[in-house]
Amino acid sequence: MVINEIFYSLQGEGFFAGVPSVFVRLAGCPLRCRWCDTKYAWDMDSGTEHSIDEIVETVQKWPCRFVVISGGEPMINPDLPKLVQELKDSGKHVTVETAGIVYMPDMLCDLISISPKLSNSTPKDKKLAAAHEDSRLDIAVLRELIDNYKYQLKFVVDSAEDLSEIQQTIEKIGNVDVEKVMLMPQAATRDELLAKSPLVAEMCKSTGFAFGQRLQVLLWNNERGK
Repeated sequence: MVINEIFYSLQGEGFFAGVPSVFVRLAGCPLRCRWCDTKYAWDMDSGTEHSIDEIVETVQKWPCRFVVISGGEPMINPDLPKLVQELKDSGKHVTVETAGIVYMPDMLCDLISISPKLSNSTPKDKKLAAAHEDSRLDIAVLRELIDNYKYQLKFVVDSAEDLSEIQQTIEKIGNVDVEKVMLMPQAATRDELLAKSPLVAEMCKSTGFAFGQRLQVLLWNNERGK
């Protein structure tokens, strides 16, 4: 498997925010989100090849039960179920983070953390935008994921106009547990996070969705490996 980085930190997002976790970042992603904070992991040549045994051995260096497999887009890697299995066999709680554009059955992860990409993610470059728009949202895949896994849905909010798109997306998916939906401010810096948080908080109050913190931005200003 091509690994971009493995590091120990606090989970910054989702319902496990604040929990000490080991992050395994896989290289490679077909999307090109405009505000992506891990663009350094987009390409497969951004990482180095590791066996699953090597990955599990590295993860075991830290005194921590929680593991987050991130990217990039982990679900494009055919060896992902085997990695999840080996981590579970070693006693880990495993979360897989995904944009929800690829369905992979029979993974034994504890949680799928899905972040469907809204139109606010589309890059300005026309060539990149066309490819991104073609693949950023797959309702059928999202339905499969929420029907077959324990999940959370995280939407990145850039402006007030995003709310209607979020609600339409949830309606299209159907059968979504509102208590598993979270809205997060789009923010690359601490200042941007603090500026946008009140807007997102009001959106959460009006809809019943949870407010999603981004501790990696708040605490470390999005520094890599934190």
